[in-house]
Amino acid sequence: QVQLVESGGGLVQPGGSLRLSCAASGFTFTRYIMSWYRQAPGKERELVASITNTGGNTNYADSVKGRFTISRDAAKNTVWLQMNSLKPDDTAVYFCKASRFRESYWGQGTQVTVSS
Repeated sequence: QVQLVESGGGLVQPGGSLRLSCAASGFTFTRYIMSWYRQAPGKERELVASITNTGGNTNYADSVKGRFTISRDAAKNTVWLQMNSLKPDDTAVYFCKASRFRESYWGQGTQVTVSS
């Protein structure tokens, strides 16, 4: 069955870095757009970054441009989100999503807390 397993979240001080990983299985990874979303308490889930199935194009929310980098490796069936210069406003549960046409799958999420 399809599985998306996120890891790498945790508590970090403002200005710090974290690298989130999403290990995919149960589907043809190279056919799917991969994305990272986040949801803070009391807020709607929002798109953070996405990467096309070949990795040739990426897209970022304005709030993370220049600080976050999304990447993927077809050999490892994994997508990453490198997060630098973290701010308290980046605190949220981060979710991995695989999408292709009308199909979409979600991971269970990983908590990122930015606090001193």
